Amino acid sequence: MTQTNTSTEFDEVIAVCRSLFLKKTKDYGTAWRILRPSSITDQIFIKAQRIRTLEEKKVSKVGEGVVSEYIGIVNYCAIAMMQLELTESDPNEMPYAEVEKLFEAKVTETKDLMFAKNHDYGEAWRDMRISSLTDLILMKIFRVKQIEDNEGQTLASEGVKANYQDMLNYSVFALIKLGVK
Repeated sequence: MTQTNTSTEFDEVIAVCRSLFLKKTKDYGTAWRILRPSSITDQIFIKAQRIRTLEEKKVSKVGEGVVSEYIGIVNYCAIAMMQLELTESDPNEMPYAEVEKLFEAKVTETKDLMFAKNHDYGEAWRDMRISSLTDLILMKIFRVKQIEDNEGQTLASEGVKANYQDMLNYSVFALIKLGVK
């Protein structure tokens, strides 16, 4: 596969995620602004843990499958990155257009990171199992939780933003592999 395909596939998946995110923004406003970073991390954990449970048990009792959970992870990662840059002096209720612009900025920045890593790793994700992507997301969540517990201090590690970006990209890869367009 070429990077052109990856770029198109990434954009198609993000279009699905963005559409849901913006519809929910119209429905709920920016209620997510009240969430502390640790709460967002926990929301991502719940979604990733549910994916893992569904992968292992192969049955869903609430009807929704892994696709909606991966979409949720993408959107919560975008929210997390937005929250990292917003301050308490920023309003809780933000204009729709501003939220849309912030979402686009975070996704574009994350896509750029993905291409840099794909260059170095040769799109190894294409040969990975979706369950491995789930496990990587869970590992990144535990890393973020540890960084949060250490009040953001790291000695030799990338910070929480890079971990959110990786989780967003792993979720997009899973959604590409699941055929979401």
